[in-house]
Amino acid sequence: MDYLEKVLEKLKEWAQKLIEKLLGPEAEPEPELIPIPVNNPQGRR
Repeated sequence: MDYLEKVLEKLKEWAQKLIEKLLGPEAEPEPELIPIPVNNPQGRR
């Protein structure tokens, strides 16, 4: 059974590579920006 699992895993990898070649890489979601608080006193310039 271990052999069959390895074969199936390879087939999945090849299928993924084929799909990426045909359709382009899988769209990755853009990272969500995290607001960073800034201590900015009004009097300093």
